[in-house]
Amino acid sequence: MNIKELTSVAEMVAQLPMMQLLYPEMTLERYEQFLHQMVPKAYRQIAVFEENTCVGLTGLWSGTKLWTGKYLEIDNFIVHPDYRKKGIGKRITDYVAKKAEESGCTCVVLDAFTANFEAQRFYYNQGYVPRGFHFIKTIDENGFS
Repeated sequence: MNIKELTSVAEMVAQLPMMQLLYPEMTLERYEQFLHQMVPKAYRQIAVFEENTCVGLTGLWSGTKLWTGKYLEIDNFIVHPDYRKKGIGKRITDYVAKKAEESGCTCVVLDAFTANFEAQRFYYNQGYVPRGFHFIKTIDENGFS
């Protein structure tokens, strides 16, 4: 298995079936529309491939906040169900942590849905701890997939 950074919309669009594991209602058109907005803002994806099949995928952002300084943010972390418990998630988080260190970041941040206990356990096991709550106020219910 190898890890590859995906930096173009075309590379990312090719992984739509993986993204649909997390967002089953995500259409190709919507995915492309979002990616065309995100990629110019330094969004990229980290993908794990077994031969030519993507078995793990996450988005990655970089930014700076007053409370953290420079950080990397994991976004939409997915491991194909047939490949879970095989170390793929750890490979991704280790890769991201190395990228954060190389980039001079102070931390790696992420959001996990409150009901996703399996993901929360995984992140705890990788050394992540909750620092607060991520609050949202929904303005347009149709904006969610």
